[in-house]
Amino acid sequence: MKRISFLSLIATLSLGVSTASAQRDFSKVEIKATPVAGNIHMLEGQGGNIAVSTGPDGVLMVDNQFAPLAEKITSAIEKLDHGPIKFVLNTHLHGDHTGGNAHFGKKASIVAHANVRKRMAADSKNPKEALPVVTFDETASVHINGEEIRLIYIGPGHTDGDSIIHFTKSGVFHMGDQFFNGRFPFVDLGSGGDVAGLLKNIEAALKLIPADAKIIPGHGALANKADLEKYRDMLVETTSLVNKAINEGKSLADVKAAGVPEKYKDWGTGFINTSRWLEISYNSLAKKSQ
Repeated sequence: MKRISFLSLIATLSLGVSTASAQRDFSKVEIKATPVAGNIHMLEGQGGNIAVSTGPDGVLMVDNQFAPLAEKITSAIEKLDHGPIKFVLNTHLHGDHTGGNAHFGKKASIVAHANVRKRMAADSKNPKEALPVVTFDETASVHINGEEIRLIYIGPGHTDGDSIIHFTKSGVFHMGDQFFNGRFPFVDLGSGGDVAGLLKNIEAALKLIPADAKIIPGHGALANKADLEKYRDMLVETTSLVNKAINEGKSLADVKAAGVPEKYKDWGTGFINTSRWLEISYNSLAKKSQ
């Protein structure tokens, strides 16, 4: 039963607007805006963290949470800047980051990796307005409000279409769901995700990110490079333990029974608990070892 439940969770997350989101009461959700650096703010509500660039050219936003929150998010942005929303950048396809696409895509241009449009277009529940209209394979740039905002694709990680967003003048990076700050991450194996690839992407990001940068994670508190390094260390240590167990012929049940080092016990109190993280890691790494 647990296995069925987990697969259902993956399917739910892959929808543009999930069944779970439709059942939630969003009326009490408040959108909190936090200054990050320069003209960049982070918005928190229900779902993935949002980045907003404001200025004379209009508004650019990164991700947009669930569809029922679109009006609240719009109101929060208007408190920062009354200019039009010109661009929406999607870090990946999941509905807690793209649920508002259909709303914002009626006036703004949506930009994402090519695999994001491919997967979203394959889901008949996503209307035309929700789909990215500008796609790229490796890198792309949007020039707005006096800075270049770069979208960088390294390879499959959380999904097969994750972008790292770099606000080059402000010194801000939005990592999307490749970075769950202080928590075990969700890696969507059904959407091309790969645990080893996630670690590779984080290693590559750490080479790009300077020591004084501000980092917006997909989930969790506003972070810095030291936080991302701790996350990398967790990935290295826990996946190494799982890899070792696989090479020794141990089962998933054995891996779950062994658990994780004590220092990472609190990392399983978020969306993905310790058991799920070990299952995701085992299934991904075992497939690679075959």
